[in-house]
Amino acid sequence: MLLEREDEMRLVGSALDRARDAVGSVLVLAGPLGNGKTALLRALPGHPGATSFFVSHASATLMERGRAFGVVRQLLEPVLAGTPPQEWTGLAALARPVFRRDGLGQDASHLDDAERSVQLGLLSLGRELSRSRPLLLLVDDLQWADDQSLVALDVLARRIRQLRAVLAVTVREGDPRARLPAVASILAAASRWMRPRPLSPYGAADLVRTRLGRDCAPAFVLACHEATGGNPLMLTSLALAWAVSGRPPTATHADLVRAMRPAQVRERLVACMRAQPEPVRRLLKAAAVLGESAEPDAVSVLADLDESSAAEAVRGLTRLGIFADGRFAHRGARDAVHDLMTTAEREQFHLRAVRLLHDLGKPAESVARQLLAISVPQGEWAVEALREAAQVALRRGAPETAVSYLRRALLDTSADGQDRATVLIDLASAERLFDVRAAVRTVSYAIALLPGPRQRAAALIRLTPVVMGDAPEAVVSILRQVLHEFGPSDGLSGVDRDLALRLEARVRFIARDDPGELSAVPARLEELDAAERGGSGAERELLSVLVNSAALAASAPASRVAALAEQLLAREPASSPHSPSASPLLVTALAAADAPHLATGWLDRALEAARQRGDVVEQAMIRTGQSLVHLLSGRIDDATRTTADAFDLGAWNWSAVGTSAAVVSATVVLQLGDPVLVDAALSQVEAESADPCLSTVSALLRANASFRRGEFAAAALALTDCGAQLDRSGLRNPVLFPWRSSLALVKLRLGDTSSAIRLAEEERLIAEEWGAASGIGRTLRVLGRTAGGDRGRELTGRAIEVLRTSAHRLELAHALRQWAELTGQPDAWRSCLELAEEIGARQLANRARAALGVGKPAATGGKLTRSEQKVAVLAAGGYSNQEIAEHLAIASRTVEKHLTNAYRKLGVRGRAELAEALQALGPASPAD
Repeated sequence: MLLEREDEMRLVGSALDRARDAVGSVLVLAGPLGNGKTALLRALPGHPGATSFFVSHASATLMERGRAFGVVRQLLEPVLAGTPPQEWTGLAALARPVFRRDGLGQDASHLDDAERSVQLGLLSLGRELSRSRPLLLLVDDLQWADDQSLVALDVLARRIRQLRAVLAVTVREGDPRARLPAVASILAAASRWMRPRPLSPYGAADLVRTRLGRDCAPAFVLACHEATGGNPLMLTSLALAWAVSGRPPTATHADLVRAMRPAQVRERLVACMRAQPEPVRRLLKAAAVLGESAEPDAVSVLADLDESSAAEAVRGLTRLGIFADGRFAHRGARDAVHDLMTTAEREQFHLRAVRLLHDLGKPAESVARQLLAISVPQGEWAVEALREAAQVALRRGAPETAVSYLRRALLDTSADGQDRATVLIDLASAERLFDVRAAVRTVSYAIALLPGPRQRAAALIRLTPVVMGDAPEAVVSILRQVLHEFGPSDGLSGVDRDLALRLEARVRFIARDDPGELSAVPARLEELDAAERGGSGAERELLSVLVNSAALAASAPASRVAALAEQLLAREPASSPHSPSASPLLVTALAAADAPHLATGWLDRALEAARQRGDVVEQAMIRTGQSLVHLLSGRIDDATRTTADAFDLGAWNWSAVGTSAAVVSATVVLQLGDPVLVDAALSQVEAESADPCLSTVSALLRANASFRRGEFAAAALALTDCGAQLDRSGLRNPVLFPWRSSLALVKLRLGDTSSAIRLAEEERLIAEEWGAASGIGRTLRVLGRTAGGDRGRELTGRAIEVLRTSAHRLELAHALRQWAELTGQPDAWRSCLELAEEIGARQLANRARAALGVGKPAATGGKLTRSEQKVAVLAAGGYSNQEIAEHLAIASRTVEKHLTNAYRKLGVRGRAELAEALQALGPASPAD
């Protein structure tokens, strides 16, 4: 299929018309590798103007350049079929030696003496043939034709204006043989030069869809065009490779398409490169080895070329389409160069390149990239270069790259020296940004190589308290030992005091689920003098951990916890690169103390700073904190969205982020009651239930899932186990861990009213001791539900009064619904509906509308996107998440996110309501 070549075909038509009137011409189809020259040449016999022509085609190849008159024989033998050479008469008979069957025509040495007469005979033969029928002679890859054929074609080209013939040739610009005198002479005789342009996005779409089907996603087609620049050869090869892969051409595969390197293109590129002169091949190798550091000065030196020779080679490679703007035109061209080099040659090039870049003073990352390709130790200078490059990578938000540099640096350190420990500490700091467990392991290796307590302490505090919370027992023992070596911080000053305080912060965070350690928190808070509070970063870090522990255990009044957390957060710049220390712990404390609004601005600034640093772990934790703040502030849509974002960032990937987010995430997911998020979280934590923190979270999630299925006994058992574990750990905050009230509601469903009342009353006492209105209001509401009757109405009324002073408007909405159910008053239902709609609590709003007999309004969350609509339709049809993922060729996590968004926009709670909601939505077009 020929695409976007109408202009070229029009010019060919004009040449054919003139040839019929005995005005012949030479047409040149030129350009770089893969621009469609050959496809256009092969399409010429099908031109409407060529029906009266005798068409003959010849393809020159690099391997057959030694066959004398090989191209001429390909052209004329089909025309001469049925006319034996011995029957030729006149001057044409002089061409007989070319076509002899005894092989004499294969060797140019037999023709040297009579070459002029042979050329004359060929010209006469062509003239005779064109008299009976016009000729269309096609020669592909003219630059590779044998020397004798080139001379013959040159003679024809210089006299073709008197013949009824068109000679159309392709030539690869930039190839050294394209500059041969005979080739240049033929090209100089051309009446028309045509350089087929790359295909436009529309032409590329037609080509790809012809190969892969008309249902190719627009994003997929656009990715194909971007990956190939519209080069027809590369587009065709990419489409064929994709067809072989068997994957559907969907938008989700766009990134994969951009990274593909079709083998067919690589083979053509390698063949083209092998045909280049040795200096050009050296320049290609130098440029490929230098990669992103391939500046002209470095490339020419590495290739052992002077400036003018290097510039000439670059110009030739640009004409070939291998280079563009002095660099490789595409990644596939650079990859092909590696096939020209042996392993040993590549190693030598990299060894020379790394010293060259270092001596030229090139950027640290340019040197580091070369070192990554070398397995030979380079010494101390290489370690410093790699460490510097790692810092640069971290500043630009690429922690994985920094880790690769630092791991390579270990090759140039001693086996058990302090230099190795230094690199390991840097490595752990970089790993912390995306894999906390790896970071803890790396620090443990470094500690063993450090001689004194101060050095070991400095290494240990490179990882934040939150990260060290998941440290193995061996590392915890080291922490405690080093802290013991320092002694009480009150007797220390300067650096030693700061180190001791920071070590204590980590030890106390690790022990946050130890009842004995938690019971000592209030006293330790009192020991830190108010005048010193927040005076140094180390003191703020320890206080942040203590405040968080006090909130988890509800061991200090909520008002005091909120005041301390507010003071500390105000002293900690959210944009500081040290903000991921213990400061995010203050967010949980503020939310639990019914003061979530105090953390909103800090979280927004911290998220932006984390994004700029590329700190994915911190982003996941901040989004988790934001989801808790949104939930306890009554912004349900925002809470759902930020929870889904935290999930996408890996907040549930405990091996990368750690387990400290488990408590917060579970609290948000469970109170939101979103079945998709609950199931997604449960699938993550069940795999690691051996961890105490994760087993607690798992129990809470299992209880919720069982309750939704109506399995109340199972839900009660899971909540009882969870509560026992929380009590053993000393974690009893009623806002964060309302397991007693949750179990009370389950017991009520099971008919065990006395147990329900006892559990609710226990939690009320704890809530009043803690003092946060949101916790007190919830326990009063649950007590009202369990008591029923007049007592129930009284307690529910008190709950509403308390909750009106709280930021937790979702809990207030639940209390208003319960009041309406107990009283049956329409005004109560209207109040519930008004608040539920305001905060986005759609399930509550639907319940209020049903009680009031008000029809359900159209979804106000916005149109579903095309992806959300596809997922929702399949889910409504009974497909599981995994089946939907396989059907649409997307990740299961993406399915979960689309379902969550669809539920929110449609105002439904789960799959059971999807079909009705989609039907009510009608055939409205989805959002793009």
